[in-house]
Amino acid sequence: MNRTARIIGFGHHVPARKVDNVEIEASLGLEAGWIEGRTGIRSRFWAEPGDTLSGLAAKAGNMALQAAGIDRKEIGLLLLATSTPDHLLPPSAPLVAHKLGLEEAGGVDLAGACAGFIYAMTFADGFVRLHNKPAIVIAANILSRRINPAERASTVLFADAAGAVVLTPSSDTGHGILGASFASDGSAYGLIHIPAGGSSRPFAQEIDIAETHMTIANGRDVFAKAVEMMCGCSIEALEAAGLAARDVARFVPHQANARIFNAVGKSLGIADERVVKTIAEYGNSSAATIPLSLSVAYATEPFQHGEKLLLTAAGAGLTGGALVVGV
Repeated sequence: MNRTARIIGFGHHVPARKVDNVEIEASLGLEAGWIEGRTGIRSRFWAEPGDTLSGLAAKAGNMALQAAGIDRKEIGLLLLATSTPDHLLPPSAPLVAHKLGLEEAGGVDLAGACAGFIYAMTFADGFVRLHNKPAIVIAANILSRRINPAERASTVLFADAAGAVVLTPSSDTGHGILGASFASDGSAYGLIHIPAGGSSRPFAQEIDIAETHMTIANGRDVFAKAVEMMCGCSIEALEAAGLAARDVARFVPHQANARIFNAVGKSLGIADERVVKTIAEYGNSSAATIPLSLSVAYATEPFQHGEKLLLTAAGAGLTGGALVVGV
């Protein structure tokens, strides 16, 4: 029997602290409206001292599992897409699985930056099809602890959030990943990065703390390369699915910057009303933006059987991809 992986539960979670643009504009000496005009962001949520990455992830995962309504012992795999794990070692996924009561599930972190959820969804889809067991994909980040407050480019963009989906085996060929495409461009490796703290430049007393924070070297290059990668992967994913842009019911792009995903949507010929947008309220939480957007969109207007979704992202590395998903 040909199996597919059907999404049966969505979830998301953000910290309690909401940070409006006025707070950041005041700290950076920017005029009112500067951030929204350039990014589409009005607010974002930042973690408070007691918040942890595993805690945010578990809350989003719990929401998705409750929506799925299945016995947690059935879950065979938890994939956690994050760039901000609780610790460099061990991985956070086993702790999240423990917090969720997933007694029979394997768990592993995936460091795919903003495209992490796209990759994790692909791996989970394959697991569900092969092993005939449900899986949960969670993407979560606490980026407020990785930004340099003095650097405008990253401070105005990044946010903290988590999103999750539960996948289960299905015999309906219309479900799951119908087409996929991936890309990477290591020549742009340094455009978005954290200079120190890895094995190349490990933590040391002489390292300036600012070098352990995220930095965006060239915003214009990031914009151009992200648009190119997201468009190219989207076109290839649609072709692999045997579909055209007109067949897409909802376009769910990574909420990097409104200018980026608006440019991608326009290039693909997808009407603005079909673009799922959460950036205004939630900002850019890297890999978490797509599952968060899926969960928010589902709560507002539930997906209908047979809908085709186009998901795409590009981020640090550079790495990116696109999926056409049947719901």
